[in-house]
Amino acid sequence: MSLLATILASAEGAGATSQTSFYVLGGALAGWAVLVSLIGIAKPDFPGAAMLQRVVMVIGVVLVAGAMSTAVLTA
Repeated sequence: MSLLATILASAEGAGATSQTSFYVLGGALAGWAVLVSLIGIAKPDFPGAAMLQRVVMVIGVVLVAGAMSTAVLTA
């Protein structure tokens, strides 16, 4: 009977996907949001230059897209 239970348990776990990538990207996104907000509070003209604005936006978009796609793919 324990052999059957082992086979069934392994069959249930075979389709499960790891959500580690979502946790990593979601945590990075949350950390990025806190960092940007703290810098923005301390330095009201952040980010000053147009190039720096684009860099901050691209990093945010990449982190959001990564977190969203890994959430969908690992669900």
